[in-house]
Amino acid sequence: MPPISKISAPVIASYCCAALGLFLVLKAGLLVALFSGLLLYSLVRLMVPTIQRKFSNQQARMIAVIFLSCIIILMISLGIWGVVIFLRSDSGNLQSLLQKLAELLETSRQQLPIWVSTYLPEDVDALKRMLTTALHEHASEAKVLGQEAGHLIVHLLLGMIIGSMVALQDVSSAHQYRPFSGALHQRVANLADMFHRVVFAQVRISLINTVFTGLFLAVILPLAGVHLPLVKSMIAITFVAGLIPVVGNIISNTVIVIVSLSHSLQMAASSLAFMIIIHKLEYFLNAKIIGSQVNAKAWELLTAILVMETLFGLPGVVAAPVFYSYVKKELVELGLV
Repeated sequence: MPPISKISAPVIASYCCAALGLFLVLKAGLLVALFSGLLLYSLVRLMVPTIQRKFSNQQARMIAVIFLSCIIILMISLGIWGVVIFLRSDSGNLQSLLQKLAELLETSRQQLPIWVSTYLPEDVDALKRMLTTALHEHASEAKVLGQEAGHLIVHLLLGMIIGSMVALQDVSSAHQYRPFSGALHQRVANLADMFHRVVFAQVRISLINTVFTGLFLAVILPLAGVHLPLVKSMIAITFVAGLIPVVGNIISNTVIVIVSLSHSLQMAASSLAFMIIIHKLEYFLNAKIIGSQVNAKAWELLTAILVMETLFGLPGVVAAPVFYSYVKKELVELGLV
């Protein structure tokens, strides 16, 4: 890499555009679109070498994009169909769900201190009144939340479409770019590479976390004579939520502790203690997995997450590992770190 003083103007301009682009992605709420596009692009890049054994490079890209598109459409269709079937079933009936929730609250009431249990609804009717009141009081927030969910879905689909269009291009001919285009292409390529490394490292971490959680819920607790409800659902939630750095563990742990509370307060405390211990042990493993992929130590990633959360909130937490890894890669290539 040439000294900083000898870096050309187009390369400097590409760095400025990359920094401005990442900032606007967070400020404009386009993180879902960016990550969905990068995810599809990464999956295509992962599949192409295998398909390319029997087809040309462009044909392999086309086959990979078509295959992934069919899988995504199938998953969305199955998800909608599953929700419809669930809502029409007895277990998905609103009255049945309210009854189960009321039973869960009643069981929890017996385990909690009196000053806490007084705030819980006493029966199904009280639960209905509480939910109805909450909906009336927060109707405007619910409307905004619905609109935001719609925007996220649109961003998700558009990001995947853009990612598929980029993946269809033959990016092996970088020498054909003009100076600024070539430099900007390199910035995007570096970002895509860091996203690929962080995301697939996070998948490995989520799998390991799911295995430990599954052993606790499906093996250790039954051997101890404790049979919690919704074990399969909690294991599935642990894997899906675990794909989100840091926040995912909080979500899955909260669900497990709440379900454990239906058994006893001691069981909830035991579940919380087990999860804390497991996640503390996982920090060392996580540091090794992600750190080996992006050349970053655990304290660096945690500091980046803290700063990004302070500046941008929840999107900053999700973006921090990828953005920090990308920035560090650029600095390393410049010879600054």
